[in-house]
Parts: sequence; structure tokens; C-alpha cells
Amino acid sequence: MDIIGAQLVNGLSYGLLLFIITCGLSLVFGILGVLNLAHGSLYMFGAYIAYSLTATFSQSFWLALIIAPLSVALIALVVERVLLRPTYQLGHLSQVLLTFGLAYVFHDIASIIWGSNVLTIVVPDVFSGSISLFNQVFPVYRLVVILVGILIATILWYIQSQTRWGAIIRAGLSDKEMVGALGVNIKLVFTVVFVIGGLLAGFGGVVAAPILGIYPSMEFQTLILALVVLVIGGLGSIAGTLVASVLVGIVETFSRFLFPELSMFLIFGLMAIVLVVKPNGLLGKKVA
Repeated sequence: MDIIGAQLVNGLSYGLLLFIITCGLSLVFGILGVLNLAHGSLYMFGAYIAYSLTATFSQSFWLALIIAPLSVALIALVVERVLLRPTYQLGHLSQVLLTFGLAYVFHDIASIIWGSNVLTIVVPDVFSGSISLFNQVFPVYRLVVILVGILIATILWYIQSQTRWGAIIRAGLSDKEMVGALGVNIKLVFTVVFVIGGLLAGFGGVVAAPILGIYPSMEFQTLILALVVLVIGGLGSIAGTLVASVLVGIVETFSRFLFPELSMFLIFGLMAIVLVVKPNGLLGKKVA
């Protein structure tokens, strides 16, 4: 039982880390209807920028945790205003092709700036210890990730479901012309949402770097898992993203413990089962 409990804690930690990484992608798709395939690249930039900041300023993780997400948010602002906005009238295919191409451009930029070495970030001293649970030793930082993931999920749910701002952006997705006629600058709203999505991706990159490391092509591996989580949970559902992230985290943790060579097979098998039983995802809305 101790082993099962320990693996559940590991799975919960990894699952909520996946949620932190994926929630920005889910937010952008759920509100803007844009499937941002460059989301993994924004996550990557968050990790690399954080590494550069910690290397330059004596391992200042807290500085990186502030500056790196803001830097990624600035990149997201430029992408949305200059490149993505003209595609809103052209349909999803144009947005998918654009963001997919951007992912390769960003990959080359990262390779030129940071090279191909595997890098990592040291966590702050306050989180560098460990704690005993189920007769196993867990790093304090992994437990902090659990708390941060729950906090972010709560904040996003509250903003999206319980605030006037959330009502405006949901209405903007359904009928942006009517919302614009009511005096709301819907273009500004969409820009803010995309920038928040980039901010969350950058934040996820900083938080995940001490655990998952920083390495070439990390953005594509992360994007694959993020899309799996998005499909299982239901496209654009923050609650579904949270449930799917925890589910995928637990499945992958147990599969790596019991059947290491089958872990990815089991994850994609889980996605296939969900699509057969609930084609719109666990908590996704039915698409007309």
C-alpha cells in the first residue's frame, strides 16, 4: 500500500505539472477558438529564459519566475498582434499552419541562442529539502508544484466562470460582433487572453525546468502531451484539463513503474478509449 500511495503522490505531482503547462493552451482554445501549436515553444522559451536569468544573476529562481513569464507574454503579444490576428477571419486551418510553422522557427532560434546542451535550473533553498510520505522521500518542490497547480486551476475557474471579465470573453467567442456592438473592444479582449496563455506557458516552463530539465526539442514532446490532455479533458475546458492532467499523470507514473516500455502506448490508449466513449472529451461541450 505504501508503494501505491507513493506512486499516487508522484502521479498527482506530475499531473498538476502537466496542468500548469497545458492550461494556457486550453484557455486560448476555449476562449479564442485558436489551437496554438506554438504553445510548446512558448513553454520552451520560459524555461530557457529562466535558465539564462539564473545563470546570470546567481541562481535567482525568484527573479526568473517573474521575468521569464513576462518575457514570454511579450513574445505572445507580438505573435497575436502581428501574425495571428489577420488569420481570425480565415479559419482554423490557417491558424494551425501558422502556429505550427512558428514552432519550427522558434526551435531554430532557441538552438542558435542556447545550443544543444541539456540544461537545468536549481530550485530555491527553501524548496530544496524533502519530506517523508508513505515511507518514501519526496522533494518538497514536487509538493509545492501540487499546491501551485491547484491554485492556478482555482483562479482560472473563478475568473472564467464567476467574473464579469469571464462573461465578456465567453460571449466574445460565441458572438464577437454583438459584443463589439455593445461597446466592448473584443480585439483587445482576445489579445489579453492570448497574452495570458503565453504568460502561463512561460510560467510552466520555469516551474517544470527543475523537474523535467531543458533540452532540444522539449517543446515538441511537451506539445504532444499537452494535446493528449486537451483531447481527453475536452477542448477548451479548464476543469476538463485539470481532470485529464491528473489522470494522464497517474497513468504515466504507474505505467513507468510497472511497464516502462509501454508508458506512451498506455497514454494514447487512454485517449483512444475516451474518444470512443466520449468523443468531446470528459468535460468538453458538444460541438455543433
